[in-house]
Amino acid sequence: MASSEVAAGEADQVLAAVGPRLRALRKRRGLTLADVSTATGTSESTLSRLEGGGRRPTLELLLPLARVYGVPLDDLVGAPRTGDPRIHLRPIHRHGMTFIPLTRRAGGVQAFKMLIPSRPEPAEPTPQTHGGYEWVYVLNGRLRLLVGDHDIVLPPGEAAEFDTTLPHWLGTADGHPVETLVLFGPQGERAHVRARSTR
Repeated sequence: MASSEVAAGEADQVLAAVGPRLRALRKRRGLTLADVSTATGTSESTLSRLEGGGRRPTLELLLPLARVYGVPLDDLVGAPRTGDPRIHLRPIHRHGMTFIPLTRRAGGVQAFKMLIPSRPEPAEPTPQTHGGYEWVYVLNGRLRLLVGDHDIVLPPGEAAEFDTTLPHWLGTADGHPVETLVLFGPQGERAHVRARSTR
């Protein structure tokens, strides 16, 4: 059998499974065909034929359904996720530092790994301000942190949190590289640290 015929057969099997999957999703969410029709703009008869296998699924029909059911398109067609499983982090270079995003969600608290390179000469602090709240944990090196009137040095294992509307600056304290974890959130969204239990 030609490879194209095998591929066509597999595609037919995948498409045949879409209808029952759509019906199960709709019932799990407690929606009627009328509800889904109103939300997607697709007629009830088309939705019924789609669920029953009488209508071939198309991208035009499936995209609004994926939005209504709140699932990725892959979940509707049952496509296996066989892509590269590695996460490719894209560093951001800003103010002479490297930020590696560790979270992907939009909004809310964001996590970064921040790398400050070594410097033969001490950097001249240039404090900045912006909305938000920041929590910094030092992994390696010695971090110099200026916040408002405070000028402190954090060794590995120490953390600081501060309101970023205050003038602040981060740099290497001794010219050697510094590696930190940073949590940054919108104004008022702080890191919640549990108190240690007392024995």
